[in-house]
Amino acid sequence: MKLSRREVLARARKVELLVLDVDGVLTDGGLYYGAEGEVMKRFNARDGHGLTLARRVGLRSAVLTARRSQIVQVRGEELGISPVFQGRKDKLSGFEELLAETGLAPEQTAYVGDDLNDLGPLALAGLSACPADACNEVRRAVHYVARAPGGHGAVREIVELLLKAQGRWSQVLQLMKTRGFSPLPAERPEARNAASKRLEGPRR
Repeated sequence: MKLSRREVLARARKVELLVLDVDGVLTDGGLYYGAEGEVMKRFNARDGHGLTLARRVGLRSAVLTARRSQIVQVRGEELGISPVFQGRKDKLSGFEELLAETGLAPEQTAYVGDDLNDLGPLALAGLSACPADACNEVRRAVHYVARAPGGHGAVREIVELLLKAQGRWSQVLQLMKTRGFSPLPAERPEARNAASKRLEGPRR
């Protein structure tokens, strides 16, 4: 249900929380396995930087995924994403749980998904979006289809859409020009190192 640019921007202005699927949205959908299970996911640095900047100017983000992965928990902590809902096979129920926890109405959220199990949240969110390489049913159902594929800038594109619609993009640009710009705690090297150690586990 693609909308006109004007209608998309009108919905984007109301968004206070950006909710993201992981595989195929924040990543390229590849699952890398070793002998003990999943060992790696590929994230996009520009997507991550966009989410960090959004948080700095007041736009929050959350994760809702059917899978469970310590990698996702670490990435979420690194970027200050909260809440991170994992293992929600029934994504519509998970999305409703997320709304209850945050106290937000559906129209105050944007949801980005790429596959059939995302159709429930996509139908409920105030603004629904997907990467360029989402499945056909999702592409037909959403309000906005990104030009970029999942894990390759789709999230950054949607973040910029929201911030520009809300008049916050100029704040982002000003922030980047500020002398002495310092990262938030979750973005500092020591925080990233601690998160990586949790991911690696104890040394044997």
